[in-house]
Parts: sequence; structure tokens; C-alpha cells
Amino acid sequence: MSRAGEPATRAAAELPSIDALNAMPLAGFIEAMVPLFEGTPVFLDRLASARPFAGFADLWPGALAIARAMPEAEQLELINAHPRLAAPPASVSAMSFREQGYDQAAADAADAAEASRVAAELERLNAAYEARFGFRFCVFVNGRSRQALLPVIEAALQADRATEIRRALGDVIAIAADRARTLAR
Repeated sequence: MSRAGEPATRAAAELPSIDALNAMPLAGFIEAMVPLFEGTPVFLDRLASARPFAGFADLWPGALAIARAMPEAEQLELINAHPRLAAPPASVSAMSFREQGYDQAAADAADAAEASRVAAELERLNAAYEARFGFRFCVFVNGRSRQALLPVIEAALQADRATEIRRALGDVIAIAADRARTLAR
């Protein structure tokens, strides 16, 4: 399985069935879930303790309830486990590599200039967000372009900290659910 810092071309493992996840020892469950949540052993330990899950449809609301009930420091650890938008390609997991669009073919020169402008703006907005809230901006990209995410992060900068933590935790779980669907294919 890929983790941040490993080559992004490394394929993510296949996700076991919910029955297999329910039956796994703690270490096996955590290892199987790392690609979905970018690590975060404290959260994954809590999630493992909530087993058994009747299905993946039950896992996600349970995961969100656990995430929102954790102490703030643990919530921020879960959010910050995800890479920044437009993070260097070599620094992200295989799943983030694909989600952030690094696997797409290179663009022509005009597109490259626009991509550079958007990357610089994301860097500026990421820095502003982190300075304001003290944690990374984490969002479920869901196929949106980086350009389309600019107004999303700009709007997030207008929210209060508690609202942003709640939103980011919801997006962490949405990312994990989407990754699970991808790995189950």
C-alpha cells in the first residue's frame, strides 16, 4: 500500500470485504484502512474498536461520528494526514496522486501557464487558510479541477474554525468512501 512519501506510481492495495475487515485483528484492519485515510493510527484504532459494521454504508456514518467526537488535536491529525492541494506529486500517496490529477497527460504550453498560475494561487490560499485555522485545507476534490477549487477554498476562508473542522472531517470521510469504491472495483 502507498503512503505519503512513497512513489506515487505504486498501486494501492485492493480493499477487503466488510466481513474480512470485521474479522481482522487490529493491526490488519489498520493496515487495510491506511489507503483510505492517509494513515492516522489513532483514528483507525477508534474505528476498529467500533466494529463490526453491517456494511460499508454503515462504516462511513460511524467513521464520521467517531471523527467528530474525537478531541480536537486528533481531529486535526486526521485532517492534516491529507496532503495540501497542489502538493508536490512525489509527496502524495498513490490515491492522492490520481485524485489531484497528476496522472493525466501533460498539457500544452498555454494550459501549463494557466496550471502554474492556479498552482501559485492554491499555494497562496493554502498558506492563508493554514495561518487562519491552524490546519490544512482538506476537501473532497470529486473530479473538480484545481481552478474549480479556488472559489471553494476562498469561501472556506470566510467560515469560522469550528465550521471548517466539521466540514473538513466530513470531506475526509467522503474521500475515504470514494477511495473504498475505487479499490472495490
